[in-house]
Amino acid sequence: MTRRVVITGIGVVAPGGTSTKDFWALLSAGRTATRTLSFFDPAPYRSKVAAEVDFFPESHGLLPQEIRRMDRAAQFAVVTSREAVADSGLDFSTLDPGRVGVTIGSAVGATISLEDEYRVASDDGRLSPVDHTYAARHLYSHFVPSSFATEVAWTVGAEGPSTVVSTGCTSGIDAVGHAAELIREGAADVMLTGATEAPISPITVACFDAIKATSTYNDDPEHASRPYDRTRTGFVLGEGSAGFVLEELESARARGAHIYAEIGGYASRCNAYHMTGLKADGAEMAEAIRSALDEARLDPTAIDYVNAHGSGTKQNDRHETAAFKRTLGEHAYRVPVSSIKSMIGHSLGAIGSVEIAASLLAMDNHVVPPTANLHTPDPELDLDYVPLDAREWRTDSVLTVGSGFGGFQSAMVLTRPDRRNA
Repeated sequence: MTRRVVITGIGVVAPGGTSTKDFWALLSAGRTATRTLSFFDPAPYRSKVAAEVDFFPESHGLLPQEIRRMDRAAQFAVVTSREAVADSGLDFSTLDPGRVGVTIGSAVGATISLEDEYRVASDDGRLSPVDHTYAARHLYSHFVPSSFATEVAWTVGAEGPSTVVSTGCTSGIDAVGHAAELIREGAADVMLTGATEAPISPITVACFDAIKATSTYNDDPEHASRPYDRTRTGFVLGEGSAGFVLEELESARARGAHIYAEIGGYASRCNAYHMTGLKADGAEMAEAIRSALDEARLDPTAIDYVNAHGSGTKQNDRHETAAFKRTLGEHAYRVPVSSIKSMIGHSLGAIGSVEIAASLLAMDNHVVPPTANLHTPDPELDLDYVPLDAREWRTDSVLTVGSGFGGFQSAMVLTRPDRRNA
């Protein structure tokens, strides 16, 4: 019999708050955490807004040596993993370390540290070749994203399967999906998983400027992210992390753990079409959704809430709206759909995990977070996008989706264990 996998611990670092409690308070209130970019001078850039985290590593118990060693994204991952472990109530010291694994998602790795080190080693770009004697001793750890999984594994002494998943903006869903599959197949009993990203740096901002993917509402940063709105001009770059403890269902029940949800189904597809473009018909995302629903053994009408990718680009919002209609049929018009990127921006590879956290909290509280800033609905987009205000709503099964550069399309179904046909 296939082992069933549940989530028993959550940790979140996100714009507007550095704990799961703060994160949910912001979402449920419909507040936005987007603002004028402050990490560096935004003047030269087309998009000058960002969703930044007010993060002070010392206040989260990170030691000076850890802070020096780890990139900001790695620090996020360690902090969220520790919170998830504490939330789970699982005593890792009693577990066989060889049966505990780690899977972390990230799209762009240690961007901030790499850019900072290049500036130093190249004397702000004036030296070619660079002078390697100025490079920090931890540069190699910044260069290989696998260091993120290493740091998380060290937090609990995990000696089982350990990897980093990097599939663009679906990394956060794919990492959790991979972790669940490792437990299902018997390769691990417990997984620490999630995703992390700290991409707000000059090179990242310049790259998204070049393809005109980011919002230009520089004079109104609090309302710059506008998924599904007719006036939307792109996404707001963000940062953050979410971590989870995954374990086998019967084991979690036996120890009386609080079970947020079962990972009922997960699937990923690629459109093999364009590096950044999306087809309007949403066919590949629809196929991922169908496969995830099939694995969960759920009818589309069982979905109570759709946590959308909802980036706020013209093509993404059309693409996934079409995918929801193709897979959910008439139910697509009845089920609430919302995008939390309207409040916390788009943290690239981390956002899929952050959206899983939002989905779990929506289930735990029976409240659907809103799509903030949705004042002028796009007439092409005619689903219930929960504009402006959170909604009390019985939420037992959630579909969460992601779309990433390179053509990646991923979907995950989260459900209460008693809702799924075993």
